[in-house]
Amino acid sequence: MLVRLVTRLVVAQTIAAAAIGLPFSRRHLASVLITVALVAALCVLVLVVRSGTRAAWLIAVGFEVAFVSYGLSRFFAARYLGGTLFAILALGTLAHPAVARAFAVMPRRAPQAPPGDLGLPEAAGDACGGQVRG
Repeated sequence: MLVRLVTRLVVAQTIAAAAIGLPFSRRHLASVLITVALVAALCVLVLVVRSGTRAAWLIAVGFEVAFVSYGLSRFFAARYLGGTLFAILALGTLAHPAVARAFAVMPRRAPQAPPGDLGLPEAAGDACGGQVRG
């Protein structure tokens, strides 16, 4: 449940960065490219966070620290806030101990059948749809 919350926060951050960043760029090519790259990175981050693994949490914290740092530098240089508030909110949520514990739990996987001792007739029968008789 907490993993879904963080995923939704990052999606909101992506939307805010695109909705605020593109009109603010005023058709300046460098600003548009930076905004598009930021939105693309956030989309990738959403996919990573959805996995709910510990590595995803570490990657998300690293990305959010970078986004907050970049956003604050832009704020002091150009008075532009963009998606920085959502980045601060997402970073604060990720830093909460309950969220960190939620990402520490391994996601459930479907049970796998133990590897059997396959002989040639069984392997050939499975490959041909069970039509081979031995």
